This record gives sequence, C-alpha cells and structure tokens, in this order.
Amino acid sequence: MDKNQALKLVRPHLNQTRYEHTERVMQTALQLAKIYHVDQHEVMIAAIFHDYAKYRPLEEMAQIIKDHGLPSDLLDFHHELWHGPVGSILVETELGIDNQAIKEAIFWHTTGHSQMTKLEKIIYLADYIEPGRSFPGINLIRKKAQESLDEACFMAVKNSISFLLSRERLIYPATLNMYNHLKRKMEELN
Repeated sequence: MDKNQALKLVRPHLNQTRYEHTERVMQTALQLAKIYHVDQHEVMIAAIFHDYAKYRPLEEMAQIIKDHGLPSDLLDFHHELWHGPVGSILVETELGIDNQAIKEAIFWHTTGHSQMTKLEKIIYLADYIEPGRSFPGINLIRKKAQESLDEACFMAVKNSISFLLSRERLIYPATLNMYNHLKRKMEELN
C-alpha cells in the first residue's frame, strides 16, 4: 500500500482537523525514521493509521476490547486510551494490515509501554511533537528528538504523567512502566 492509498483509506474515518494532524504525524515520523534508521514504509503506514479508530463509538470500541482479548483493564481507564488498541485490531480486520510491528505501533501510541521498539517510539513521539501541537516544553522535546529517541520519549512520557497528575486523572500502568524503563536508561547514561 502506498501513501496515497493509505491516506485515501483513512480519510473517511477522520474529521478534517484529525486528518491534518495525521498528515503532520506522518511527516514527523518519517523525519524521525530517517534519523534513527527505521523502515520508512512501516513508519508511514503506522503513522497514517495511528488514529484509525479515534472516532468509533465507545460502545463499539468496548465490545472490540472484550471480543478480541485486548487488556480488559483498558475499560477501567479513560476511553481516550482505547483507540490505539482497537485501531490495531481494525486495521487488520477491515484493511488487511497484518504487519505485527505496525499493529503494535498503533496499539501503543497513546500509552507507551516498557521496552518499546524504535518504530513504536517514533509513532508515540511523532504524535506528541507534530508541528500542530503547542504546549509548554514541546520545543525542547522536538529538539531532543533530533538527538536521542529515548531521551525525547522520556521527556514526553514525563510531561504526560505530570499533566495527568495535575488533573488528578488515572495513569495507565503501561505508561508508568514506560517512564520507569526510560528513567533507568537515562540513569545508565549519566
């Protein structure tokens, strides 16, 4: 599947703002893929389809989580976390994308997890730092993304956790595991 085919397939599932976000995530992810020597085609497909399930009805997503053996604890957390895992199922069942690495990158792009692959980190980070995003500290993370994928992901997950804590929201365990794993890596570097 080429870029134009993929964009045409994802377009009906996104509103205009989310489609433009998707294009920016794709461009950002492809830039990161060049820096970190990750397969351009896998990055492109994962980036284009990372929000494929974003606007599915909550009832449908909850049912897919139950029916496909996805982690049931997802249902105990904010529904914003559901579209990654659900999207990883739907890109296969609806579009025939069965590349496990691509599906995992889509699955984990909202929560992260410990010991992420480079592809997973690129999609996670590109979604976080794409040029349409604006919040305190993002330019530092964008700059770090050009130098160290792990350090940039650590900065992003740390910011995300701080944001959730400031709003007294629940934090998905895989996100905490990502933070802890990357924190240990950062300590080993220093």
